[in-house]
Amino acid sequence: MNRSSDKQAMPERLDRFMERAASAYYAGRDPFGQAGDFTTAPEISQAFGECLGLWAAVTWQMMGAPAPVRLVELGPGRGTLMADALRAVGEVMPAFRAAVEVHLVETSPTLRAAQAARLPGTQWHDRLEDVPPGPTILLANEFFDALPIRQFIRREGGWRERFVQDGGFVEHAVEAAPPLPETAPEGAIQEYSAASLAIAHHLAGRLRMQGGAALVLDYGPAAEGFGDSLQAMTRHGPADPLAGPGSVDITAHVRFPALAAEARSAGAAVHGPLPMGLFLQRLGLMSRAAILARANPRAAGLILSGAERLVAPEGMGRLFKVLGLCHPGLAIPPGFEPA
Repeated sequence: MNRSSDKQAMPERLDRFMERAASAYYAGRDPFGQAGDFTTAPEISQAFGECLGLWAAVTWQMMGAPAPVRLVELGPGRGTLMADALRAVGEVMPAFRAAVEVHLVETSPTLRAAQAARLPGTQWHDRLEDVPPGPTILLANEFFDALPIRQFIRREGGWRERFVQDGGFVEHAVEAAPPLPETAPEGAIQEYSAASLAIAHHLAGRLRMQGGAALVLDYGPAAEGFGDSLQAMTRHGPADPLAGPGSVDITAHVRFPALAAEARSAGAAVHGPLPMGLFLQRLGLMSRAAILARANPRAAGLILSGAERLVAPEGMGRLFKVLGLCHPGLAIPPGFEPA
């Protein structure tokens, strides 16, 4: 057996397996849209990106209209969301568009090329830490779900950690344990993402010190709990997340309470999480979709059904949540107002 086979046969901690698999998966492919493995909200409805762009513009006004302002997106896909956002604000609030510097945090050469075709003049970075300092408005749509997680399973009154070996899970003693509940039922699974918490901490500190706001839109529960949420997609269907690393899109539910707590600990104000359907309705997504449908009667059915998919509880409206982070002195951002 060669050395590469030996290495693959060794137990590998789940977060390290996910990091390796994601790097290989995104390195040379465009996985979005009908021809890819999955579809995200910006690809479903252009009203999604337009509403988030207008949210950013109103938030910028609330910040005192700083110029320049860094408009940052984490994991920007094909650049669809940002292109829709900039088009909308250019028509409605050209002063904001003139103040914006677009910064995309993206490591995939293939996706950077797709983004460049839509967004000339953009600046790219491998990490959020590399974005120049200054007032910031940040969007992160389906970014945190792709970050690596660890899984711990309760066994006989203690915790064991799940490792990947030969396409399945094996359990080992916990390596450098993060905070884990002292009590949990036998067989309970606790997920933990150090990468997600590190980014939330850095982002919150940046907003606290330099001003700004951020939106995190992703899927996951609004309350803490136990469970195995690891999943994979290929060609718009479920796949085995442990088979063929790099061949499928691997994700896990976002622990919104953990992100919120980490952001608060770094000094940011936190709003939500809210169901995405409620948030988008408050931003006027359905009204915007109706305007687009009237302007394009031939595609009206698709436009309206796409928007409905984003807000309906049985679609993405309930599973997906929206978390707002901002400078502690900023007023409540649009969409998070008390009911």
